[in-house]
Formats: sequence, structure tokens, C-alpha cells
Amino acid sequence: MENAQLIGLSRQTALRNQLTVVANNMANINTTGFKSQNLLFEEYLMPIAEATEFQTPDETLSYVLDYKTHTDFQNGSFKYSGNDLDLALEGQGFFVVQLEDGTEAYTRNGAFHLDSTGTLVTSEGRPVLTSAGPMTFTNEDGDIEIAEDGTISTELGVRGQIRTASFEDPQELEKLGDTMYLGEEPQLAAGIRVVQGALEQSNVEGIFEVTQLIEIQRAYESVTKMLKDVNDLRQQAIGTLGKLEA
Repeated sequence: MENAQLIGLSRQTALRNQLTVVANNMANINTTGFKSQNLLFEEYLMPIAEATEFQTPDETLSYVLDYKTHTDFQNGSFKYSGNDLDLALEGQGFFVVQLEDGTEAYTRNGAFHLDSTGTLVTSEGRPVLTSAGPMTFTNEDGDIEIAEDGTISTELGVRGQIRTASFEDPQELEKLGDTMYLGEEPQLAAGIRVVQGALEQSNVEGIFEVTQLIEIQRAYESVTKMLKDVNDLRQQAIGTLGKLEA
């Protein structure tokens, strides 16, 4: 296959991957605590051939390589719901939840509720961790109040504190679903404020994502036309050479 086609195909592959990321952002524009992502690209250079006996040295070809997905962890806007178990975090940090195997995971989605046993859980039913571990409430607790520092108080007194965590480099977190992350060496989150009765909205900017979709479509069409032109030229050359008499 010709070098121009290989370069074009590398660009098309990168554009398809970028389209997947943008489409996922658009699909989660209304998902509580969702963080938008974008694809990072770099130039990948490689020689035309390995041969060394040519009089002129091999030229390098410039390919497109998508090497990493970057997550924007900037805070989204808050929407006040009035539900005492809805929580939002102001600042850089995550709520700590417990997975089925006991592993800790981290999320910005604070749409919490009490399950059938009275345990505070996420919208997916995973226990929310506090300073006392998973916390269960009864009718005797009455109203649940959560202070800005995460302290949980009921009519029975102080029950514990909502656990929060932060990371030196959030980009190293492993994504688990749309709003959940796995990470190593969590640190105690500092400088954050827990807001009761509110939810953090997705930080996806709809207008920007639509613009991205248009740019991706135009770029893909441009590369497709270029590949068609190269193919037409090759076929024309083959046809012309085939008509030449030996």
C-alpha cells in the first residue's frame, strides 16, 4: 500500500477514536458528576523503507497517533435539589465508595440515597464510605445533616464524617464507568467543601462538543477525498503504462 494511503488511514483511525470520545461526552451531558474527555494526538515519524543502498537517504513520513485520553476535572455547576442526601464537592476531590469486592473507588457523583437496609449508597447501590466505614441509618436518626466539612449529624448526635480523597495526578486515575474511578495512593482531600442538597452537573460544554463533531466530520471527508484522488491517480498511471508498447 502506498505511503499516502497509510498516512491517510492513520488520520482516519484517529478521527474515529476522537468521534467516540466526543459522542460519549455528548451522551453524558446530563450525567451528574461526569467529567468531559478529549483525545491527545502526537506526530509519529517513521522512514519510508529500511534499505540503505539508495544514493539519497530515506525520508521520514509523518503519521497521526492518538496516544492518550485526557480528562477535564474542572468543577461543573451545582444544581440544588433540596434532597438532604444529595451532596456536591466544591474543590478538587472525590467521594470514596466501596465496590462489591471491597475495593475503594472514587466519584464526583453525589446522588446518594438510603437502600432497603438504611445504608447510604450511590445511585448504583455502592456503599458510601465515611470515617466509620459504610453507614446505616434508622428511623431514630431522624433528619440527616451534613456540614461543609462532611460531618454527619442526626438526632442521635454526630455519626461520623463523609470521606473524601484527592490525588497528586488525577490523570493517572483509571476510569470505571461514566463517573467512577480507581486510583492508588489517595490523599486526604484538603480545601474542599461539602454542599448538602445539591448535585454537581456534568462539565461538558454542549456547543464546544457540537463544534468538535463538525470539525471531525469535515476532516474525515477531506482525508477520504484525498485517498480517493490518490487511488484515481494510481489507476490512471496503471492504465497509461498498460497501453505503452514494449
